[in-house]
Amino acid sequence: MSDEQQNMKNNEIVKNLRKLAITKQLNFLIGSGTSYPAIPLMGMIKEEKTEERNKMLAQKVKMVSSRLLEDISEIEQEISITLENYVEFISKIIDILNLSNSRQTPRTTNLFTTNYDLFIEKASDKVLHTYRFVFNDGASGYFERKLDSSNYNRTVSYKGLNDNYTNEIPSVTLIKPHGSMNWEKKDDSVLIRNTIVDSPVIVKPTGYEEQETFYNNHFHEMLRVFQLELDKPQSVLFVIGFSFQDNHISKMIKRAIQNPELIVYAFGFTDEDRHIYLENLGLTDERNNFIILTPKDFSNEYRTLIHSDKGEDRYSFTLSNLTGILRGASLEDLKNGKS
Repeated sequence: MSDEQQNMKNNEIVKNLRKLAITKQLNFLIGSGTSYPAIPLMGMIKEEKTEERNKMLAQKVKMVSSRLLEDISEIEQEISITLENYVEFISKIIDILNLSNSRQTPRTTNLFTTNYDLFIEKASDKVLHTYRFVFNDGASGYFERKLDSSNYNRTVSYKGLNDNYTNEIPSVTLIKPHGSMNWEKKDDSVLIRNTIVDSPVIVKPTGYEEQETFYNNHFHEMLRVFQLELDKPQSVLFVIGFSFQDNHISKMIKRAIQNPELIVYAFGFTDEDRHIYLENLGLTDERNNFIILTPKDFSNEYRTLIHSDKGEDRYSFTLSNLTGILRGASLEDLKNGKS
């Protein structure tokens, strides 16, 4: 394939991603890779014992989440960079939801994340200063905000002063099937606090996540919502920073792609991730509605140079690269999606 043909193919991929983001029910599955460099990946922690690595990672997540709730003008550079990546990402999602036709597709995006840090919450709080949208973390209440999965399935509209029109407000729904650093157990309920709690309700990376998730009603409810959303018609799921090592979620993805109306795009950090993803999913190849995209599938505009040696460049694909693709979405993509 010539360079010109490759560029045309790459451009078509980008155009298609933008069109899907605007015209389909938009969902994201966000894994630990998106919170790097503020939070290291498990494989980067050098401790030999798994238990020690888990402990160190949990401590790091707690420390970073605590710093996010302090004066952000004084936070460390790695935390600041990561937070800004999330802020840009949330901002672009709101732009896309404002472009979509709410009579055909609800102006709602679902963010499913296995992370229990508070980057999405903090970024959304910052974006709310300049954008009008609803941030729905599944909680209701004022002084005691209680988590309840029934709170997810809702839309909010703005009504004109004379009742002469209604306009659906964009909504970002955050669903955390592994818990969060600000979730606190109280009796049979989970309360969402605005601080880091001493004993947060989280699924620790022990290797027994599947058992722990299904034994805990709250985690099970989060996964049930995830499955229900993927079963809806005309949906798209973008997977970023997630390597499909969580067996219980991987099983749900494999089940969900039996729905021909669901399209899943999994973005690999490096080109080697294509093989890793398929192996973790127990698949021999991609499907018509399950596509893996890695840096080689994009032009330099939408990938990041990480290493250059003897004329051989190595690239990565990150959350900021996905944001760059979404940034270019336009009304033209919406028109093309109707044809």
